[in-house]
Amino acid sequence: MMIDAHIHLDHYEEKDIDEILNGLRVHHVEALVAVSFDLASCIRNHGLSLVDNRIKSAFGFHPEQDIPSFEEIEQLFSWMEEHVDDMVAVGEVGLPYYKKVECQEPLDYEPYIQLLERFIAFAVKWKKPIVLHAVYEDAHIACDLLEKHQVTKAHFHWFKGDDKVLKRMIENGYFISTTPDCLYEDEIQQLICKYPIELMMVETDGPWPFEGPFTNIRTEPKMMVQSIEKIARLQQRSVEETRKILYENTKRFYGI
Repeated sequence: MMIDAHIHLDHYEEKDIDEILNGLRVHHVEALVAVSFDLASCIRNHGLSLVDNRIKSAFGFHPEQDIPSFEEIEQLFSWMEEHVDDMVAVGEVGLPYYKKVECQEPLDYEPYIQLLERFIAFAVKWKKPIVLHAVYEDAHIACDLLEKHQVTKAHFHWFKGDDKVLKRMIENGYFISTTPDCLYEDEIQQLICKYPIELMMVETDGPWPFEGPFTNIRTEPKMMVQSIEKIARLQQRSVEETRKILYENTKRFYGI
């Protein structure tokens, strides 16, 4: 079996969600960790999880967007507290690296850092894993905050970063996950070779589209088969051993 460690299920069209869920058993997918984008996304993922218990919801606020108002932030945290027993993790949360790169003017990072720290504190309070969007130099900031709050269960999804932060993450026991771009992106392949498989998961980040053999193909969990085969080759392991380790890592990390 496989588990998609990171998917934006609520961002698919309704018919696509139905097709993906109907195909899970066929493609040996046991569960989906459905991360959230904002409060509306949290509510929709929660609703989906109530209908199908293979959907495991994570609640949070994706950082690659404008900071919400004070009232919106309070409403989100209040809702999360009310539904804390229905969430497997806090996420997706983090820092707006790509927004910063694309921004025409300097982006004020402080509100994003403060919001991330509040999510980390929430995760500590409720003993939940945290799913992070923090790449390149932002990963150093995220590690500072995680270490400050003594967080041990952190998942850096679709991670990219330098060797210095990589070493720090490995020492702290933080997990990463790889997407289908591991089939064609040299940067991701190098990361897979360096990172311990005991701290690795596999994801799709769907409906984000991919290139290479996945050009013009709807992103869905069955793509993880090819990702696992690639990880096995890069780590010089059997496909079955690799699949089993990644599966057990994800079940243990998310408690599913």
